[in-house]
Amino acid sequence: MSSHWDCLVVGAGPGGLSAALYLARFLRRVLVLHDGASRTLRVSKTHNVPGFPDGVAGPELIERMTGHAMRFGARVREAEVLSASRSGDRFVLETRNGERFSAPALILATGLFMNQIPLPRDVHEAAMRAGVVRYCPICDGYEHRYKRIAVVGCDEQGANEALFLRGYSSDITLVPRAFDELDAQERGELERAGITIVERAVHRFELHGNTMHVYLQGLAEPREFDVVYPALGTRQRTQFAQSLGVAVNDKGAVDARAPYGTAVPGLYCVGDIVDGLDQVSVAMGHGAVAATRAHNYLRAMEAESPGT
Repeated sequence: MSSHWDCLVVGAGPGGLSAALYLARFLRRVLVLHDGASRTLRVSKTHNVPGFPDGVAGPELIERMTGHAMRFGARVREAEVLSASRSGDRFVLETRNGERFSAPALILATGLFMNQIPLPRDVHEAAMRAGVVRYCPICDGYEHRYKRIAVVGCDEQGANEALFLRGYSSDITLVPRAFDELDAQERGELERAGITIVERAVHRFELHGNTMHVYLQGLAEPREFDVVYPALGTRQRTQFAQSLGVAVNDKGAVDARAPYGTAVPGLYCVGDIVDGLDQVSVAMGHGAVAATRAHNYLRAMEAESPGT
């Protein structure tokens, strides 16, 4: 077991890499383990990252952040973590290839999965690159001003996303995935906002250049949209946090204070698994907070046990 690390970080998205940078500059021995599945890697371009007024592609941002952290001494390794446990005052991670790593501090930046619209993977990725399928109204609404926008997911989340996007376009359509789950209050708010509510379930999606054709059950002709926002829910990757004793709320997220510390000494959570706003800049801030807290936690441990 490799045990010469001060802190382990699981996840190489903006939160995990920010934490690694700070820890490296605190002269801490930090190792980042990741499975190559950061959601940011699938972002064709974001304009919400300060300092990039012309936007930055997700892969470029991750590449730059990885190089930045490694320049100051952080180690970054692609390896799928299968389990996280605690042995005495150390955290132990085991990877799929049988390696084990331990450290007295652990930062979880494991992110989340978005539930996707049913498209073949290659078509879905092409739609993402073309900006026809987007998953973050906060990130991308500005780029879709005055466009024909469809929100897929006729429940509270879908209604809220449609109402949010109404500030950018007057042509908003709310489409159910399989059935209508709107209550009377949500329906009334949508109608007053001038949002079209489709009363038929989706039969299939087809990408045609820079538009998405949405076929509805019982209708031969599709509806055409410039962009589709799936509002089908998310799945936080909190399995490691929970296995170590961290509670999650009814949304599946850990407490908003988790970047400052959890009920488990030496354990911190950052980024999309934390209750709050799922944004690159927020995750970066979480990483800075968690790294500083972890550094101070290690300082306290070292003061109690000089020479270790």
